[in-house]
Amino acid sequence: MLNPTESTSGRVQKPRRPRAQAAMETVDRKRVLLDGPFTETKELWVGDRPARDVGAYATVNGLRMYHEVHGRGRPVVLLHAALSNIESGFGKIVRALSTTRKVIAIEQQAHGRTADIDRLLTYEQMADDAAELLRKLDIRQADFFGFSMGAAVALVVAARHPGVVHKLAVVAASSHPDGYDQELLGMLFRVTPESDFPPEIKAAFLRGGTSPDQWPAAVKRIHQSFTTYRGLRREQLASIRAPTLVIGGEYGVVNLDHTRELARLVPKSRLEVFTGDDHDPRIVERAAALVPGFLDA
Repeated sequence: MLNPTESTSGRVQKPRRPRAQAAMETVDRKRVLLDGPFTETKELWVGDRPARDVGAYATVNGLRMYHEVHGRGRPVVLLHAALSNIESGFGKIVRALSTTRKVIAIEQQAHGRTADIDRLLTYEQMADDAAELLRKLDIRQADFFGFSMGAAVALVVAARHPGVVHKLAVVAASSHPDGYDQELLGMLFRVTPESDFPPEIKAAFLRGGTSPDQWPAAVKRIHQSFTTYRGLRREQLASIRAPTLVIGGEYGVVNLDHTRELARLVPKSRLEVFTGDDHDPRIVERAAALVPGFLDA
């Protein structure tokens, strides 16, 4: 999911924070639990032994998909946001999680080191690609940790490939287009490679990519994915049997009411709400502090 919105001048900007909420966040950046029974947290431990980084390609559904496998233990799949990649999306989280788990971090079509191909990119296709990659790696079941677009894709994996998913942790997930901020949604329907993105987003993307040509390809594919996304029906969400940790922010790209409704519809879910913006870059690190405790519970 993109974290910018578009101003009336056409420039893509980060969503504005309500003045009172921004001031509150400045004073108190601690996590606030607003709903849900899950309160246990577990510190991410980074040991003296660095996890071994292994990058490889696998052919899944006609796509030569780049992925990395780090560490040992019960597998957890990391799904990045739109116009992101392993490094910009998860950074040091990969190393921290891999001290106790096998981390499978993937890069979707036209993102990072996965090249674009002549194929429509949809949420369903990304979910099918993730499930097929696990089969290629001979992994029957895994936990999933996704952010924004990656979180929505994780929900689709759970609905389309229930046997593959053990547990889910989703951050800023929208299970339906109605869950997005409507101003942002309108921008996504008009976005082009020439749109005036904040330079740090494009720079981070290009650092993890294979060539400058990948930026326009990725923007084109992300535009396709959002304009074709119809979301998950209530009965599909109700069919998800994997224990699910739903994490959102007080405001931002995904409406808080939608986040609460998502947690209500998924049967075995826990809801955690952080102060501040649900697409602040720090939210993934804050969420990652909860993930080991949730997955091990």
